Amino acid sequence: MRRAHTMAFGSEIVADAVRFRLWAPTAKDVALVVDGADHPFPEVGEGWREATVPGARAGARYGFRIDGDLVVPDPASRFQPEDVAGPSEVIDPQAFAWTDAAWTGRPFEEAVIYELHVGTATPEGTYAGLEKRLEDLRDLGVTAIELLPIADFKGGRNWGYDGVLPYTPDAAYGRPDDLKRLIDRAHALGLMVFLDAVYNHFGPAGNYLHAYAKTFFTERHQTPWGAGINFDGRESGHVVRQYFLQNALYWLEEYHFDGLRFDAVHAILDDSERHFLAELGETVRERLPNRHVHLILENEANQARWLERDEAGAPRQHSAQWADDLHHCWHVLLTGEDAGYYESFSDRPVEHLARCLSEGFAYQGEPFKTLGDHPRGEPSAHLPPSAFVTFLQNHDQVGNRALGERLSHLADADKLALARAGFLLAPQIPMLWMGEEWSASTPFLFFVDFAPDEDLNRAVREGRRREFKSFAAFADDTSVIPDPTEARTFAASKLDWSERERSPHREVLADTKHLLRLRREIVVPLTKTRYLGATASLPRPDVVDCTWRFEGGSYRFVANVGTGPFAADLRGGRVFWTNAPDGSGALPGWTGLFLSGAEA
Repeated sequence: MRRAHTMAFGSEIVADAVRFRLWAPTAKDVALVVDGADHPFPEVGEGWREATVPGARAGARYGFRIDGDLVVPDPASRFQPEDVAGPSEVIDPQAFAWTDAAWTGRPFEEAVIYELHVGTATPEGTYAGLEKRLEDLRDLGVTAIELLPIADFKGGRNWGYDGVLPYTPDAAYGRPDDLKRLIDRAHALGLMVFLDAVYNHFGPAGNYLHAYAKTFFTERHQTPWGAGINFDGRESGHVVRQYFLQNALYWLEEYHFDGLRFDAVHAILDDSERHFLAELGETVRERLPNRHVHLILENEANQARWLERDEAGAPRQHSAQWADDLHHCWHVLLTGEDAGYYESFSDRPVEHLARCLSEGFAYQGEPFKTLGDHPRGEPSAHLPPSAFVTFLQNHDQVGNRALGERLSHLADADKLALARAGFLLAPQIPMLWMGEEWSASTPFLFFVDFAPDEDLNRAVREGRRREFKSFAAFADDTSVIPDPTEARTFAASKLDWSERERSPHREVLADTKHLLRLRREIVVPLTKTRYLGATASLPRPDVVDCTWRFEGGSYRFVANVGTGPFAADLRGGRVFWTNAPDGSGALPGWTGLFLSGAEA
């Protein structure tokens, strides 16, 4: 029986009434407004206000009048039908008829993740439109979809990282029941569903917390977005922490998500004895012990401490981290780019690649050029491969480019074929960026919609062009950079699914399906057994040779990323994939092979 989610924040239907709660420690006076009528909203201690309105029911619109003037939405609103500044809507979380009672998720070793943006993944740009594509993704070999943030943001289009109401699935994609229907259908097809959650900042428009809960933020911690969220304040820290802890449980319990990906956790600043990330991971594990729930971090600091396993090999807190280092190695090798953070990987990319494949992080405490030679990372070789989510592309690595080009526009197709096999058949958890499976031609551009706030739109537009002014390609003319505030920029980012039927996209799609079948049949059965370790070497400066050992057997990857031929010693292993002319171990430049049963 699934647990129904209950929380101290927001609105809850109770018998023939609705109970409303708000934490407003710095407001002098607050009135509850339900369907246009004001109601008393008395203090009940420690900054909390609470009232129960008899006769109120699902569908009622409500807000809070702060100090006699500003009416704000519920910071724990379950739905905002009129966007972030409009009234909140009371939602009955028990009204949806779920059919997934027997679903408990899938082991993480089985995960093949498909990251997507709901608004651009389909022509409809809705949960319902995405539901129509679930069978295609299942047939591809995907076992999990990961939605970019859906928390309510201002306007009708946004990547999702400008969300200001973390409990509110944005109305641009449909109603709450449409999202539940998507997840229910995914589970029926054997697909997990993950959600990207942002706990490090709020967006620049539509956040009203400062009007009644100033202590939700603190000047003691500064982030790229301004004052930090007050996770460790003496008077406010507990409530702030609970706001986000309850949010994680809300998505997992009320919406049946199978996991969460936490954005840029290095920007969650907390000096408490027990860091918020530790409490977050442990709370979820304690609350949901009988489900496969997967918690994934994005963490530039490469802190292995959050990924530790218990005696049985299960995550104590978080399941995995995005393996940015591995991406950077492949990207440098494929494109030759060496600007920005790629500089720290450009001098020894093959050596770094070997370390990533066998140990997880390339940087485990060594000086990092991009950080002014400050140390980056912690030792990670003891962690299993499932502690790392790998990718050749994601929303950031594509969308943060000025023109939103995909890797297939930047790299030679034959080289990309080796890299594709290299990450889909390695034992780490692979993640595809939407459309990557067929080398989609459409870009993924940066887009927002802050209208009618033209000052904010202008600031975003000018900031985007200023950001790329230092790049040689745009030094003389930044006008070619698409305007992120225009609707056509958003429209240009929508996938064209019909491409899959045309060459060369058809051939790339077939290759991706073939690789994922090999992963399912050969790799996953090994990775589901106990991990025993890995070794990697460079037989030549441009050749990587890595072997992974599991209780169920071992397998090996040899890749020649140079120009001259290389003769690999197969050591009695069986080749189960190669893009070389034959399976003899003769590897021309940019070819490789995977072998099962090979000795290290």
